[in-house]
Amino acid sequence: MREECGVFGIYDTTGQTDLVCAVYSALYALQHRGQESCGMALNCDGVITGYADMGLVSDVFTERVLQELPQGATMATGHVRYATAGGRIRANAQPMVVNHVKGTMALCHNGNLTNAMELRHALEVRGSIFHGTSDTEVISYLVTQNRLTSRSIEDALSMTMHQIRGAYSLVIMSHTKLIAARDPNGFRPLCIGKLPESAGWVFASESCALDAVGAQFVRDVLPGEIVIASRKGLESIREHCGKARQSMCVFEYVYFARPDSIIEGTQVHEARVQAGRFLAQEHPVEADVVIGVPDSGLDAALGYAQESGIPYGVGFIKNKYMGRTFIQSTQAQRENSVRIKLNVIPSTVKGKRVVLIDDSIVRGTTSARIIRLLREAGASSVHFRVSAPPFAHPCYFGTDIPDEKLLVATGHTLEQITRIIGADTLGYLSAEHVQQLAIHSPHCSFCTACFTGEYPVEPPMEDPGRPYDRPFSQKNSPDQVL
Repeated sequence: MREECGVFGIYDTTGQTDLVCAVYSALYALQHRGQESCGMALNCDGVITGYADMGLVSDVFTERVLQELPQGATMATGHVRYATAGGRIRANAQPMVVNHVKGTMALCHNGNLTNAMELRHALEVRGSIFHGTSDTEVISYLVTQNRLTSRSIEDALSMTMHQIRGAYSLVIMSHTKLIAARDPNGFRPLCIGKLPESAGWVFASESCALDAVGAQFVRDVLPGEIVIASRKGLESIREHCGKARQSMCVFEYVYFARPDSIIEGTQVHEARVQAGRFLAQEHPVEADVVIGVPDSGLDAALGYAQESGIPYGVGFIKNKYMGRTFIQSTQAQRENSVRIKLNVIPSTVKGKRVVLIDDSIVRGTTSARIIRLLREAGASSVHFRVSAPPFAHPCYFGTDIPDEKLLVATGHTLEQITRIIGADTLGYLSAEHVQQLAIHSPHCSFCTACFTGEYPVEPPMEDPGRPYDRPFSQKNSPDQVL
């Protein structure tokens, strides 16, 4: 399973904030959302310049690079990326800075468009030339084309939102405005923050980035909403709100987001603890200790221990200098990295019946290796509990869950999966309880298509992972598509 991206934008015309430092700090806070490439764009007196490259924030923004970036910016955007659509090349790194007839625009995108290939080929037929392979470039082309006939960039963005489908949380910077927008389903998170003692505003994928720059959380961007920060203050366009049922990706709570972030009114830590409580209710077992797989399994393990009364223990030490194992590009690399990434504390598990909590089972190989580590450390039994339902279907909205044939839950019974991973017992969180993780927002609804196969937006006509240069079976004319 792969991650998606993190977006960030900051607006402060008072000059009280060092925006280079602010974006750098925010990208560090969002690093967990993408470890493949990163970048920032700065607006100095209407002139937008950007720098992006492959690698972690600390690798890309060296001391030399930071010193060479322009100072005195009044607006800035930043992005961390992990490829879910498009290749792993520098041309796909963001922010995407585009020069067009009415100025310059920097665009950051988190999510996946389900009609990206259809739109791309229609644009190519009409003469557009693409430099990369991401759907973000498709959005950039549409916004700049619509800008030719619209009164403002926010109107151009609204026109674009009528054309694109799927998941998108956007931060867009023009020479005078900073804009945030969220798709009508609200697949990916996006929030608004206020800088203290100034007229400044901040947009970010997660509230932990607001904390990193000293901004106060204001609220989430509504699904379908366009929010504009300018010298007029903060404005909102809600033309697209209420056009679709909210379907935020539930895996933001289960796995993706940082525990200290607040999403849709609920702190991620609380949601994961609640998932653990639900697991203990659904799948009780006699055991001596409850442990979690770092990092996202720890909070759920705490909830399981609290609900069951079984003592909570620290079973693994995580190597802090390794990224998440899904970042490894091949399955062999992912498997070999498990022992380097995690080491068992034998005194916690030796001779004990262990309840092991993790957020998911994808292929099953990593889970099997972790269970094997516990048995080698002397665990007498391992009861595996998963704080999400079984993965059975691919995702088209920004989470690269593999093809169904690679998912261990597809074509295997619970008993077969238990044997494959080497556990004594296995229990998944129910689809009913996973819908109840937003404990402070009971009316929040989620996308659970990767569990149920019921997609809130029609899946793409063709595999979104296919190369863009292969023939495309387009049924409509370019004008009909656009």
